[in-house]
Amino acid sequence: MAGFSLAKLAYASTILALIIAIPMTASAQTGIASVYSGGRTADGEHASPGGLTAAHRSLPFGTLVRVTNESTGRSVVVRINDRGPFVRGRIIDLMPAAARAIGFSGLAHVNVTVVGHSGERMHHHAA
Repeated sequence: MAGFSLAKLAYASTILALIIAIPMTASAQTGIASVYSGGRTADGEHASPGGLTAAHRSLPFGTLVRVTNESTGRSVVVRINDRGPFVRGRIIDLMPAAARAIGFSGLAHVNVTVVGHSGERMHHHAA
């Protein structure tokens, strides 16, 4: 019985370490953000232009990141639910509402910092 409990503890510790390590995979990046909208996201959600979501090439779905517009200093926390951008030099694609929140509508130089993980998919519906 003690071996079983020890195995469960080891398993739980491994899972916890993975959860903690996920945000560290790309804790901060600086580069170009772009705006996109429409269609289905890579995690199966409907891409809502009013949602505070974004596309990133490698961060796990559900990762929460703070995106700061370096020219305005404004920031917004978005949830990664899609893959992209697939244009050289761009590091994140934001939904229009998220881009508006930090003061841009085309391209912007941003800093992206991982702040956590939502733990589940959340659906945002435009009001």
